[in-house]
Amino acid sequence: MNNLQLLLADTKKAMRILVKGTVQGVGFRPFIYKLATELHLKGWVSNSADGVIVEVEGPAAVLEIFLKRIREESPPHAVIRTLAHSFCDHAGYSDFKIRPSLSPGEKTAPILPDLAACEDCLQEVFNPKDRRYLYPFTNCTHCGPRFTIMESIPYDRARTSMKDFRMCPDCENEYLNPLNRRFHAQPNACPDCGPHLELWDTRGKILCLHHGALQKTAAALRDGAIAAVKGLGGFHLMADARNADALRRLRKRKHREEKPFALMVSSLKAAEEICRVSAPEKTLLTSCQSPIVILKRHLTNSGLAEEIAPGNPFYGVMLPYTPLHHILMRELGFAVVATSGNLSEEPICIDEYEALKRLGSIADLFLVHNRPIVRHMDDSVVRVVAQRPLILRRARGFAPFPVGVSDSLPAVLAVGGHLKNTVALSVKNNVFISQHIGDLETQPSYLAFERACKDLKDMYESKIAGIACDLHPEYLSTKYARQQEIPSVAVQHHHAHIVSCMAENRLAGDVLGVCWDGTGYGTDGTIWGGEFLLSNMSSFVRAMHLRTFSLPGGEKAIKEPRRAALGLLYEIFGEEIFGRTDLAPVGSFSKTELGIIKKMLTGNINSVRTSSAGRLFDAVASILGLYQSISYEGQAALMLESILEGTQTNECYPFEILEPGSRESLPAVIDWSPMILRIFADITRKVSYGRISAKFHNTLAEMIV
Repeated sequence: MNNLQLLLADTKKAMRILVKGTVQGVGFRPFIYKLATELHLKGWVSNSADGVIVEVEGPAAVLEIFLKRIREESPPHAVIRTLAHSFCDHAGYSDFKIRPSLSPGEKTAPILPDLAACEDCLQEVFNPKDRRYLYPFTNCTHCGPRFTIMESIPYDRARTSMKDFRMCPDCENEYLNPLNRRFHAQPNACPDCGPHLELWDTRGKILCLHHGALQKTAAALRDGAIAAVKGLGGFHLMADARNADALRRLRKRKHREEKPFALMVSSLKAAEEICRVSAPEKTLLTSCQSPIVILKRHLTNSGLAEEIAPGNPFYGVMLPYTPLHHILMRELGFAVVATSGNLSEEPICIDEYEALKRLGSIADLFLVHNRPIVRHMDDSVVRVVAQRPLILRRARGFAPFPVGVSDSLPAVLAVGGHLKNTVALSVKNNVFISQHIGDLETQPSYLAFERACKDLKDMYESKIAGIACDLHPEYLSTKYARQQEIPSVAVQHHHAHIVSCMAENRLAGDVLGVCWDGTGYGTDGTIWGGEFLLSNMSSFVRAMHLRTFSLPGGEKAIKEPRRAALGLLYEIFGEEIFGRTDLAPVGSFSKTELGIIKKMLTGNINSVRTSSAGRLFDAVASILGLYQSISYEGQAALMLESILEGTQTNECYPFEILEPGSRESLPAVIDWSPMILRIFADITRKVSYGRISAKFHNTLAEMIV
């Protein structure tokens, strides 16, 4: 007898297993089926509201092997958080089956994000002998749409936007065969039974169908057209990245003056031809998340238009992540701009009829399909810092993957801030984070925010115990929280940042959190943003902050770094600064404007106090003459970073730490004025701006140390 036969002769037992984590929509049940069949075990496996349930019978020793191999050999996209098992009564099963999903019970199972097309599917797409040749909606259990087509959980076809596409016999055979790669791949389809492409003009008239629609779109892009292309989580606006005229038209129509456009290139090799790509960046570009990755441009001429990212040393680059994008990019053979299909400050369009209304004045034609998108999903944006990925925009590929926490939490809905809004919901040991929603500046953005809140609540059928919101009383998200018939708690903006870092990095107890930001409403009614907070999960003490200064015009200073500079310089020099028109920020104002700003500052009229590190960056950029006004958030700070290229120095500027006063409640203050005075001295000495920027950044690091 061989080893397995000896084990099978052992005493038979029955075991019930509950696997929690990301185990739905990743081929986990077929994996369990194959493993159980291989080990000659009997029983069943099913999806449930909080994970995957397995009931299995066999020799005790084989059951132990079964458990061990589940942990060691699970599918590549599965994430097992917990694997609990207990022995149960023997039921006498005759075989092993995959049962329909069990839906009763509290829903806690994580939803898998949308995944980039896998190599197996792409080989089929580009194989002329395959029945899915050039089919743009090819997928399997290892790839394809998930969150963007899901209406509720458990994740089954009947609960997705694919429910109205009845599978043909061939697709159904794949779907029902536990040994097939497409077993229970919920979006499974082929050209005979699945979604299809259509090319529309700006009035919605169908110009072409199927692959011909894609070919005509490619031809139009070659000729300089702007195309709205419906993808996985919404529309892209696409244009030839080599065509400066097309990109100028796109910027004018989209009201996007200088903010960089994202690029889509056909392959990793194509990305390396235009940018420096490190090993961690390669990993990100080719990952199943397939985000936009911020890459350093080559200095040599790439043939791409400067209008992609004017004055910016970086490109945001992504590879094709759906079969549709792969087919289109292969048809084109050149890089395209692929920017979000929206008007400035609005959420991305997901419906073709909505796109005709909102994008009709931007796009020249519309490549659409008839697979409904349940919820919008922008491209994620990631940058590698110190060899580690830093997610700048968490959306496709990452959302709504949860952050796990050690303590079981009540159901709390967190509604986020005003800018870069994201909402979250705690369900026991998971905090589910929505996709990036954006700035709550417009009605469409606010409606998207409301939908995201409802989405999380409905999907997990949670009875919300409370709502967490920002301390700022005028944020729309805060007003939303207070309008609900549920208790709400206001959280200070920067304390929320620090506690989020604690949760993400599994930190407990007391920490010193250094939170430097653009804007956050402080407990004293001023604008914070350069904070050292002694924090734990429930409270904080403001131990230290950057010296405050006034922002004449309030929020106008966010778009005009020169206002931040004038407020900062007034803090040092007083009224004499208004006569120094030789200084870049002062000289950028007219005499009349200077008179108005002088009244604001001297009379403390419409001039809020701030400790913001973001506004300190803006002020220094303005003093150097880099930017006096900006067209997108962070533009001035980005320029300060970009002029560092090639500068190597350990020098830093002086600063002072002013200890608290006699009352213990007063925080210490970091006085930046000695640094500003030395920056003026360096300007007078003709020190390069790159060196000044390097010394400025070094000083900020030294302040933290």
